[in-house]
Amino acid sequence: MTVNPISAGRIQSAIALASSKTGVDFDYLLGQAKIESGLNANARAGTSSASGLYQFVEQSWLAVVKKHGAEHGLGWAANSIGQTAGGRYTVGDSATRSAILNLRNDPTAASLMAAEHASDNKDVLEGSLGRSANGTDLYMAHFLGIGGARKFLSAMQTNPGAAAASLFPQAAGANRSIFYGSNGQPRSLSAIYDRFATKLGTAADSVSETRNANLAFAAQALALGDDSTVVTGGNQSAEDALAWATQAMNRFGNKAAAGADSLLRPSPNNARLAYMMLASMGGR
Repeated sequence: MTVNPISAGRIQSAIALASSKTGVDFDYLLGQAKIESGLNANARAGTSSASGLYQFVEQSWLAVVKKHGAEHGLGWAANSIGQTAGGRYTVGDSATRSAILNLRNDPTAASLMAAEHASDNKDVLEGSLGRSANGTDLYMAHFLGIGGARKFLSAMQTNPGAAAASLFPQAAGANRSIFYGSNGQPRSLSAIYDRFATKLGTAADSVSETRNANLAFAAQALALGDDSTVVTGGNQSAEDALAWATQAMNRFGNKAAAGADSLLRPSPNNARLAYMMLASMGGR
């Protein structure tokens, strides 16, 4: 059975909507999706149960839907998920379980749950680290789970040169290219962390290019006098979009490539801009 690809416009619009609803930075969410799946909503891992835009494994997905699904119109899914005494998430009916897991391949559901998951992880990590959590910290929490991220970051602070595979053998087995170099040598904790930071920074550069293209589109629409090109729930016009675009570009555009720290600075204007710009391109 061939699965039809989902357009990049629809995916980016879904991410922008999740950003506007949760306050989690659009740049970070888009960058994470680029790294995880290459913006392929139907992506599936070959070595684990990970699937979808954000490559949620089954248990992580069930956990976040149980906690946040009802907030986003997925009450039927949240109510169907139970938890055993040992903490494992279960769904009694197999058809319902499949339906819930298949939501990982829906861009809107996946983006909303990824945003909520990032927000939850940010709060926990900051309480543990005693500092602000940056984009790389959050990505570690997505990659290893919150417990694994806390263990990784704590160990890296104490002994950054330690081989990560010895501390995370299961993760290393499922993600050999991350934990080992091409020569077969195990990578250190700091080396893996730095690689993820670089990937997020590269994704941020791409996000900045997308923002520039969307700004140009809004400017073109304004020049043509088409005030109806951008219409959101607040009835903003193309002129409104250009004003917000200029403000956001000045504030965020030159910071996106500065490092992972800049990827998680929620801004309502930035989220609003992203949604408006993508809507103007017909991605909704």
